[in-house]
Amino acid sequence: MTYCLLLLSAVAVTAAVPVPRLLTRAKWPEREPVVALWVWQCLVATVLLCCLTALALGAAAVFGTVRAQLFAPAPPAVTAAYDLSHASPWTTVLTVLLACGAAWTAAMLARELVEARRRRAGARAHLRDRAPDLPAGLPEGRGPLLVLEEEYPDAWWMPGSPPQLIVTTGALQRLTDHQLDAVLTHERGHARARHDWLLHLSAALAAGFPRVPLFAHFCEQTHRLVELSADDTASRRCGHLTTALALIELNQHRGVLSCSSSHRLLGERVDRLLEPPPRLDRRHRALTTAAASVVPLVPLLITFAPGLTALP
Repeated sequence: MTYCLLLLSAVAVTAAVPVPRLLTRAKWPEREPVVALWVWQCLVATVLLCCLTALALGAAAVFGTVRAQLFAPAPPAVTAAYDLSHASPWTTVLTVLLACGAAWTAAMLARELVEARRRRAGARAHLRDRAPDLPAGLPEGRGPLLVLEEEYPDAWWMPGSPPQLIVTTGALQRLTDHQLDAVLTHERGHARARHDWLLHLSAALAAGFPRVPLFAHFCEQTHRLVELSADDTASRRCGHLTTALALIELNQHRGVLSCSSSHRLLGERVDRLLEPPPRLDRRHRALTTAAASVVPLVPLLITFAPGLTALP
């Protein structure tokens, strides 16, 4: 069991520290944001699975009740292969730390969900005040598209069941029909991919463990990659130029073409749409996705290795 815990710790540290830094310097995520999002999720899943399996093995070594429940269906040879009869002091310390980390992670996720629900309720109340005479009540969310009286062009989506698209009259007046279609397709891309759940997860992990490079980079890159992914969804339907022009018109009053750091992503998105980067070929994309999918299986293979070797 000691070797299993050491291997799990090594895999978790590798996936949490050096790999995210290398991934942030790579150029291919800009070409394939969907694949990049999948890779980031696989890295996070690897770290969480390493911690969870190490917690299970440590708890089985420290607490006899957990060991009896966890290995109840297994033959005696499997239990002997894990060598759980003697728990070293560092195993006890590691188990306590992992248990605290699991509780803290659950608390951060719960807090993020509660805060998201509170922000969503506040946003719906604000919209209800701005558009009080809508025939379809906003709290029920029956209308797929909500138009607000506002001179500034804007459009966004509000997660819910079903998600609601909001567009201002300023956007309807400034955008052409094709540009408006691109903007709405962009927002529908967020809704179909359920990017809100991914953003909540990344925000909760980054808030709970700000010093872990993986979670900090995961939060930062998720906010960037979901926008690039939605841009690709819109450009495939409406064209790169139309999507870029819609993005400029929609954000011109915010300084989309300025050099300020707060709007740098908008400028990068416009440049990317005007000069699309070469995309990965289908074979390379499939290999990258398959390799990323295998990574979360490593903690399970390490955990089950002693039991598999002990089976007759």
